[in-house]
Amino acid sequence: MVLYHRGAAIQASVTRQGNTFVARACILEEDGESTSLGDLGQFANQNSAYEFALLSATAFVDGDPMPRCPFAGRSIV
Repeated sequence: MVLYHRGAAIQASVTRQGNTFVARACILEEDGESTSLGDLGQFANQNSAYEFALLSATAFVDGDPMPRCPFAGRSIV
C-alpha cells in the first residue's frame, strides 16, 4: 500500500526472514527523487515491522532523526 506524507509517496514493506520480520521502506518525493531506506530492522511480528517502517519513512520525509530499531545491537544477516 502506498501512503502519502507531506507530498511524498511512502511504500512500507515487510519480509519474513526465518522467525523474524524485516522492515523496509521506499520513498518517492514530489520532485521525483526516490530513496530506499533498505533494511530497517528485525521484529518479532509483521505489524511491528510495518509500523516501524512507516515511522522511519515519515521521519526521513520530515527531516527528523531516524528512530532506532529496538534490536539495534543485532545485525541483519
